[in-house]
Amino acid sequence: MRTIDRRGPRDVILSPEALDTLESGEVVVAEISTERSYGLRKAEVRKQLGQLNAPGVIERMICAELGVPTEFPSDATAAAKKAGPPNSKGRVDLQSLPLITIDDEDARDFDDAVWATRDSDSNNQGGWKLTVAIADVAAYVKPDDPIDREAKRRGNSVYMPRLVVPMLPEVLCNEWCSLKPKETRACLAVHIWIDHNGSILRYRFERALMQSVARLTYTAVQTAHEGTTNKTTGPLLGAIEELYGAYASLRKARTERNTLDFDLPEQKIIFDETESVQAISLRPRYDSHRLIEEFMIAANVAAAEVLSKANAPCMYRIHDQPPLNKLENLRAYLKGLGYKLSQSRRLTPQNFQQILDKAKNSEHEEAISTVILQAQARAEYSPENIGHFGLNIDLYAHFTSPIRRYADLLVHRSLIRHLHLGNDGLLDHDRDNFTEIGADISATERRAVQAERGASDRYKTLFMADKRGAEFIAKVTSVTRFGLFIRINDIGAEGLIPMRILS
Repeated sequence: MRTIDRRGPRDVILSPEALDTLESGEVVVAEISTERSYGLRKAEVRKQLGQLNAPGVIERMICAELGVPTEFPSDATAAAKKAGPPNSKGRVDLQSLPLITIDDEDARDFDDAVWATRDSDSNNQGGWKLTVAIADVAAYVKPDDPIDREAKRRGNSVYMPRLVVPMLPEVLCNEWCSLKPKETRACLAVHIWIDHNGSILRYRFERALMQSVARLTYTAVQTAHEGTTNKTTGPLLGAIEELYGAYASLRKARTERNTLDFDLPEQKIIFDETESVQAISLRPRYDSHRLIEEFMIAANVAAAEVLSKANAPCMYRIHDQPPLNKLENLRAYLKGLGYKLSQSRRLTPQNFQQILDKAKNSEHEEAISTVILQAQARAEYSPENIGHFGLNIDLYAHFTSPIRRYADLLVHRSLIRHLHLGNDGLLDHDRDNFTEIGADISATERRAVQAERGASDRYKTLFMADKRGAEFIAKVTSVTRFGLFIRINDIGAEGLIPMRILS
């Protein structure tokens, strides 16, 4: 048997009995011992994952490598099966409000719905009232119950090309907590009033019952806004245009803040009927994506502000200044391309954005966006606030995705406790351990990113496996003493050109 993990021995030997259940090309999780046979280390199969090209095997292999939990404990599964329709006690009825969800075509869990209208207050002419309704996961996942303990351990959902590892059992994330159209669901809603320049004037949180009027996609919403509707978006065109009106004001505020805006397209791996990689394409980026992002940012800011003002515990989403050592390398790289980054030791998002704007539509746009992104500090979760550098916001938290992020669930519980919205709020025990929990869920987030990138990279490798001798347009992304790192345009596959070949 040959190991995939290069940190171990290249070849190991199995017992003859193992051959009865294994096939050539099968991927397994094995435990390697110190004992030897025929000069090779012995190994014992612990789990069979399937043939390498079978759907989901690459993802399960990566989960095994990184320690991503893929199966729920029996007590968590049993507790989730007891879930049912939401209780109306203590909830405002928002079921007549035409809230809509806007997500990707392949989304399965819907944890946010939005609505906007012109503010009728004569003192806020040109202003807007927004409503952002978020799945009330806290109503189903009680502090320190079996589901909660497992969600805390996972920290977040993991999204890979052919496998999603959810934070919550499927009956919750895809059913009772998911804001499905025409279904009554529990939510934690925030109503936000903004002026015509997008500045937040006030907000109000409440637990409510809601019904999404439609499950829309980014593509359908953008197409409707541009004049082409379908049977779903046609009747909702007025509501969609109101959303874009509010977004225009929020976008003004973002521009005024001088944020760092990469706006990089996401890659999508497309499989054919044989489950082989057929193509790698870029998902288009529309204003409908940016619309939802701005609504979510406004809701996240409101959550962080209300908790901060109440001196209540908050799991902030923090983003520090870029590390100085990364800045020196970045300056050298940009200088080689004819771009100059300020020599100041304390840069602002605007310093980076000016270079991104200058490089827009140039041959270096993607490479410059990538290296500037790589130079940034890593965003983390912490009860100690230092602000968010990239968004240029003093107080920021994650509130809008409690189905897939444990940090958001903690923020919900703190809001529930300190706004007196129920008896299922934050426990003293969790409050006292916020620093440790923040470190843990920051680590699980990094693990999720590693898993998602690892799966995508392996599929790109499979896609390129039969392309030997083919020519592609590529960009140099990094220069080292031992060679050039390049990225193939559109596909995103990366590789190294050794210096010995160049010389």
